[in-house]
Amino acid sequence: MTIMTSLSPRALSAPESGIVEVVNYARGRDGLIPLWVGEGDLPTPDFITRAAAEALVAGETFYTWQRGIPPLREALARYYQRRFQKTLAPENFYVTGSGMQAIKLAIEAIASPGDEMVLLTPAWPNFAAAADLSGVRPVSVPLRFENGKWQLDLDRLESAIGERTRALFINTPSNPTGWTATQDDLRAILSLARKRGLWIIADEIYALYYYLGGRAPSFLDIMEEDDRILFVNSFSKNWSMTGWRVGWIVAPPAIGQVLENLIQYSTSGVAQFMQRGAVVALDEGDRFVDDNVAKARRNRDMLCDALIATNRVETLKPDGALYAFLKIDGVTDARRAAIDIVDKTGVGLAPGTAFGEGGSLFMRACFLRDPAQIAEAADRLRTYILGR
Repeated sequence: MTIMTSLSPRALSAPESGIVEVVNYARGRDGLIPLWVGEGDLPTPDFITRAAAEALVAGETFYTWQRGIPPLREALARYYQRRFQKTLAPENFYVTGSGMQAIKLAIEAIASPGDEMVLLTPAWPNFAAAADLSGVRPVSVPLRFENGKWQLDLDRLESAIGERTRALFINTPSNPTGWTATQDDLRAILSLARKRGLWIIADEIYALYYYLGGRAPSFLDIMEEDDRILFVNSFSKNWSMTGWRVGWIVAPPAIGQVLENLIQYSTSGVAQFMQRGAVVALDEGDRFVDDNVAKARRNRDMLCDALIATNRVETLKPDGALYAFLKIDGVTDARRAAIDIVDKTGVGLAPGTAFGEGGSLFMRACFLRDPAQIAEAADRLRTYILGR
């Protein structure tokens, strides 16, 4: 028996990230414009880092509340009242070591090995991988792509539900497609979940990155108190805190002890000084978030307008999230195309093959960056596309 064969099959089955593969191929090249990962180019603002640094220097370095420090859970309640017009108690919030951990714990809370979860694809690959690592089979339901726009096929979603289905994973606005559920879509999905006795794991991390005005529709707008919904979220995108690895779950207080136990036996909580920074992000960061959203909107228009004008890219401006998901004429292998584009243009894109069923012919570009970089990337990509 070799070292590798002695490992667990579940661990061995964890896939290499198709995004990271391209990143590792080209990282550090001169003149590179990296649009491949889902983050902006601004560091965490000073008012957030200063609060964390002050707490660190003050000695807030001990074990802390597993569910999150009370001031952070209270700040989350204020944030949801202000941004979602939803009154929630601090007891509805559970602080996690990233949005990724929030997803992993949500899966483990409601599903057992051998169960299934249905997700809409193309999708951020980490959800399916997290389900697999928990012994839960992800079942893909592709969105429809017609005339450059992604749409939900409710009949296809319902037909994917089987006897072992425990939950629907709904990410809206969507990474990578930008598909954003309407309130009618959400009502239909929730009605289906109620009828079939399913949980919903709602990933609404991009809710404020919505380009039709205000914030995106949310299950919070339509749900009843007894609906089985777990919301997973993160500080990463709104407040430029991707490296902090702090997230949260919104859940019924009745399952609070279960979530606390899962946190205890995975990370035993998030560092208290980091949570102090998160409190300030929520309470003082609205202008920073709004500026980020406005920049994303302008960059979305700049990038998509330039590429659509080639008449060789099939896409529409996404309604939400941070990504242009591009179908380029002649691309039949997105992974190979991503490598070719890096070599020939110095623009880093994520291959659609990384996002599961329905994404193999597409390329993803994150547009939350300096507008000058987006303009340069658009010019390089336009030259590449027209020269194919």
